[in-house]
Amino acid sequence: MRSGAFSEQPAADEPDGPEPTTMRWRVSPGFTALKCAVTVALGLGAAFLADDRPALSAAIVAAVVAGAYALRDLLAPVRLAADPDGVTVVSGYAGHRRLAWPEIERVRLESRSRAGLRSEFLEIDTGDNLHLLSTYDLNARPADVADALDRIRAASGATG
Repeated sequence: MRSGAFSEQPAADEPDGPEPTTMRWRVSPGFTALKCAVTVALGLGAAFLADDRPALSAAIVAAVVAGAYALRDLLAPVRLAADPDGVTVVSGYAGHRRLAWPEIERVRLESRSRAGLRSEFLEIDTGDNLHLLSTYDLNARPADVADALDRIRAASGATG
């Protein structure tokens, strides 16, 4: 699985360089492109279903829903960024919220099994708000992201 982390990397001639201090995790560009393609296909399908009202309505609703998800990915592709001062998380539909390390009470993994499928989420808890990020949001394993956040937080000297 390809990692979704984009970071400031040490120069190639520094193989044992310092740990990256800024990292970003974003949705998969390929999956965003797929959502856009599905939206277009559903829109074209709706044009061919103009005589069948129920099918036309269903195609339009599906196109709007797929388009809304694709638009969110285009407006806010970076779902989580971390640096020595704190993290920036996606908030609402396409906004962002900055959280300083002292504001964050806990970063943990949440795993759920339902219908034979296992889902992992990264939880960032501020006491008042809980930010949940999935593998899809991060384009990386939540456990790997939690480890990276712990390293960045420790390197910054923040406690928690």
